[in-house]
Amino acid sequence: MEKAGVHVAVVGAGIVGLSAAIWLQRAGARVTLVDREGPAAGASYGNAGLLAAASIVPVTTPGLLAKVPGMLLDPMKPLFLRWSYLPRLAPFLMSYLSHAAGPKVERIADALALLLGDTVDQHLSLAAGTGAERFIHPCDYLFGYGGRADYEADGYAWRIRRARGFASEEMDAEALAAYDPALAGRFGFAVRCPGHGRISDPGAYAHALHAHFTGQGGEAVVASVSDIRMEGGEAAALVTDRGEIAADHLVVTAGAWSGPLAKRLGVSMPLESERGYHIEFVSPSYMPSAPVMVASGKFLATPMEGRLRCAGVVEFGGLKAGPSEAPFRLIEAKAKAAFPDLRYERIDRWMGHRPATADSLPVIGRAPSAANVWLGYGHQHVGLTGGPKTGRWLAGLITGERPNVDLSPFAPDRPARMHA
Repeated sequence: MEKAGVHVAVVGAGIVGLSAAIWLQRAGARVTLVDREGPAAGASYGNAGLLAAASIVPVTTPGLLAKVPGMLLDPMKPLFLRWSYLPRLAPFLMSYLSHAAGPKVERIADALALLLGDTVDQHLSLAAGTGAERFIHPCDYLFGYGGRADYEADGYAWRIRRARGFASEEMDAEALAAYDPALAGRFGFAVRCPGHGRISDPGAYAHALHAHFTGQGGEAVVASVSDIRMEGGEAAALVTDRGEIAADHLVVTAGAWSGPLAKRLGVSMPLESERGYHIEFVSPSYMPSAPVMVASGKFLATPMEGRLRCAGVVEFGGLKAGPSEAPFRLIEAKAKAAFPDLRYERIDRWMGHRPATADSLPVIGRAPSAANVWLGYGHQHVGLTGGPKTGRWLAGLITGERPNVDLSPFAPDRPARMHA
């Protein structure tokens, strides 16, 4: 296609939409970025801040089904459900849990490794020359365990990571204390994974990317998109509460809110909000030098600018209900148990919506029923990690520079194909 003068409207100003918009802009397209609240209003602000290259193991692993009832009934386990939402959730949950089988986990891990493995380089390429570079910090990723036995009990996930080339170094308590004195005495065993990164302020990072986009002539519109007007098998315009926005191509990257538009476009892959929570210890007395997964609490502690963010928990409860109190209490209790001597000014809280597909893989590619609409959503808890590459792939598909990789695991029509 001819790049110059092509107008692309992108729905959603989170990290995926921002990435697509910037890469399209660099390719010479005219881009309108549409979001109901503005940049980084959701999960792109509240994520854990980790560029999680090795986060290729889905939540749905063998044995999960047997554990779910006990986890849901135990307020100290990181899985929550709003029971009033269960009737609506049930079909998704059945499909979701059906992927907790060995061969399916291997397939999911292969696809996620392709998407996430070079995340630090992808962020650096995206941010180059934007002013957002200062928020990107290459670093290790640590896993802290009570002891070697706890680590060995997690062996299934480590075998999957190592089989796909992710390096790791085992450390006893003494080696960990030498590596980071702030973690001395907190874990009996740890694993260091090199080749990762962190964003020291995810909200500010996204705003810096957005400022660059508009500074280069990109148009930003705050509006709610309710529909897509179709003409002759193609999309003619976005229908918003501020009027229609016509464009040559449309890109849907609206995260957990992508479902209704995607269904309108022929996508049958189930989508739900995997509601995520974080707390932040503001002005902490110390912080770890690198992000650390506290295995006993199933939460991630990430050093940020002036605060320590602790994020974790999966809650299914839909898009409409407000935050639940129990997940906040759980993260705070687990964080204080891991860092009992931490002093801080205050604790800030956040809850947001992470888009989860039934097979834990994002939807990336052309919409089944519209030749000029492209989709990029459903990254569950690795949206920050995979956002820049997703945006780059989408820009390439639109401008004719097709990525030299097999994108079929992410295809929007994959449920129909898989069950044919």
